[in-house]
Amino acid sequence: MADVKPGFDYIIIGSGSAGGVLANRLSADAETRVLVLEAGPRDRSIYIHMPSAFAWPLKDAKYNWFYQSEPEPHMDGRRMYCPRGRVLGGSSSINGMAYVRGHALDYDRWAGNALPDWSYAHVLPYFKRAESRARGGDAYRGAEGPLHVSTGACSNPLYQAFIEAGVQAGYPFTEDMNGHQQEGFGAMDMTTHRGRRWSTAQAYLKPALGRANLTLQVRALTTRILFDGNRAVGVEYAKGGHLHTVRAEREVLLCGGAINSPQLLMLSGVGDGDVLGKLGIDVRTHLPGVGGNLQDHLEVYVQHACTQPITLYGATRPWNQLRIGLQWLLFGEGLGATNHFESGAFIRRNNNVRHPDLQYHFLPMAVSYDGRAAAEGHGFQAHVG
Repeated sequence: MADVKPGFDYIIIGSGSAGGVLANRLSADAETRVLVLEAGPRDRSIYIHMPSAFAWPLKDAKYNWFYQSEPEPHMDGRRMYCPRGRVLGGSSSINGMAYVRGHALDYDRWAGNALPDWSYAHVLPYFKRAESRARGGDAYRGAEGPLHVSTGACSNPLYQAFIEAGVQAGYPFTEDMNGHQQEGFGAMDMTTHRGRRWSTAQAYLKPALGRANLTLQVRALTTRILFDGNRAVGVEYAKGGHLHTVRAEREVLLCGGAINSPQLLMLSGVGDGDVLGKLGIDVRTHLPGVGGNLQDHLEVYVQHACTQPITLYGATRPWNQLRIGLQWLLFGEGLGATNHFESGAFIRRNNNVRHPDLQYHFLPMAVSYDGRAAAEGHGFQAHVG
């Protein structure tokens, strides 16, 4: 039998990129009681906070849900790996830390589809409010927000060679991909601060945890949303081998991410009735779109051998990894303090396209998806999507 917990005004399911922000903002009102439920553990691993080590949490089921897609008919039945964060900070604690806002025309297109509050002019002040850019603020960038953003130093010569190659091919150069001109080749931004990952847990959630009206439960897996009629009034969650229920006096805020949020809705009886019926789930609301139509940002790796020993291949040797780790631990700098995606590009596939529809991340090393060296020798790669 479920253990009934005292109620809160708001229950936030998930501590990731949305949940952490909501927890901070809602608990700013001392009279508002807020509960955050996170299925994973706290983000204490050193590999989470060391930018160059981000491939390690991706390989650890303690921090990653390790989702696989259904067999893809256009990929000869293969499944695609879909990593999702299962830790304080959600996917912002295990991702590659690239900071990309998107093109202004993307937002204006949404505004044109009966969503006027999503125009670029309307959302820009919120981007600026959230951001603390290491290079300072301007008309497009913020300088006093909680989310720290730094720009790649492009110290390896291959970063600059990639940018110069793009310009020589006829593409523009951009000083700031998140500023007035996204299109072109240039240095990329990353969510790091003083050589450490700056997740939404660091930026929003942890600064608020000292508030008496904010409660965080980790290793607490929400199993279903509780309803009174058509109104969500609480949740059921599993923790420590027991089921618990807790009531929300005002709202239940579903922040589980692109996969877990629709999954939880379906477990709660909201979704395609035919699918739910086959799974033995009572249908509360028949909404066929729930759990479908996911569009992810796919990319491919284009790898090349390098004729000069100037790639990061040497950094994979054990003694060099030890040196890099010590430099990062002691000083917060060096190769351990970057995600290594320091240059990239946004370009149009042809002149008939209004704004960039191809994105490049450049890496001065050839690696496989799990971060291991893909070959014995020097190479580099561009991620294209």
